[in-house]
Amino acid sequence: MKIIKKLFSWIPGGVVTLAVFFALFGYLASVMGTANMLNTIMNTAHDLLLNTVFYLMAICVLTGAIGKIFVEFGVVKLLEKILRPLMKPLFNLPGVASLGAVLTFLSDNPAIISLAQDKKFASYFKKYQYISLNNFGTAFGMGLLVIVFMVGQGYFVEPLVGFIGAVVGCMVSTRLMQHFVIKAYPQYKIENAGGEEVVEKEKGVHDEKPIFLRILDSLLDGGRTGVDVGMLIIPGVLVISTFVMIFTFGPDTTTGEFTGAAYQGVELLPWIGSKLSLIFEWLFGFNDPHLIAFPITAIGAVGAALGLVPNFASAGWIDGNAIAVFTAIGMCWSGFLSTHTAMLDALGFRELTSKDILSHTIGGLVAGIVAHWMYVVVTMIMA
Repeated sequence: MKIIKKLFSWIPGGVVTLAVFFALFGYLASVMGTANMLNTIMNTAHDLLLNTVFYLMAICVLTGAIGKIFVEFGVVKLLEKILRPLMKPLFNLPGVASLGAVLTFLSDNPAIISLAQDKKFASYFKKYQYISLNNFGTAFGMGLLVIVFMVGQGYFVEPLVGFIGAVVGCMVSTRLMQHFVIKAYPQYKIENAGGEEVVEKEKGVHDEKPIFLRILDSLLDGGRTGVDVGMLIIPGVLVISTFVMIFTFGPDTTTGEFTGAAYQGVELLPWIGSKLSLIFEWLFGFNDPHLIAFPITAIGAVGAALGLVPNFASAGWIDGNAIAVFTAIGMCWSGFLSTHTAMLDALGFRELTSKDILSHTIGGLVAGIVAHWMYVVVTMIMA
């Protein structure tokens, strides 16, 4: 009898799991064909590993080394003193967090994790602030690339408006995540993220070393941390990003057929977005439903989203408002859905993933809304 009860206790979970599994892959196979679906999944994951994960790992190594140098030679303390009046009221973070914003702006989201892995850096944060670094750093991820790209399209004021929108979105995402963390774990409001005595323990040890050795040790230790972080992000990027791509993109653009190549898919996300076109038009001022594809794609990969812009421009769908909104959302979201799970896992707080994703989703929407209405005001002033 006990065996039967135990058997039946497993059925509901197992049945639901199998139902979701077969429904998901059955849908993909019915549209793409079973062989093409499997080939696309493997080819996309393989391409992500070679061209995305190793690229991100290289970024992590370099930024980890730079961050360690900045920590070792007092740049972090200097930023803490200079930027504390700005960082605290805007983001409720110590001034040193600005270093993470600079590094992610110049590179990509995971750069903040390389920096956060340093215990000296982490010691400036309470745990609830430390966890929100995931949101804070992401909002500036690939910012330089996004802005330069938009300027290259012939727009100058619009990317600046979008940048301001991204900062506002970052404030919302970061503070919202802090609120969720404190609500779930009240003790994190007072617990120190790096340990209370981290800075004191290491004081005076490095000062006895020659400058050259301190530089060399910092570069190598920071780079080694970057390698560890690069390894940690592999599962999240390959699994999540692969499925985001499949649900975002369509068949081969030249033949309109599925060939099993990487980055093909069923275009489910753009179809859902088209059904919400009226909402997006009011929120973001989009004048064409096709523009919804940018924010939907930016959730998974901002680089892929930027690739849509030239085609939108040639089709006549792009205007200044769209550029401002694209910049804000592209910066704030910057492919967070394909990296945040792995990034939060690297910080050691995987259980907060759902709250993290919700916070950043709201932050990105706010960034786009603010950019749209700011652009409306700017155009009225300049008219």
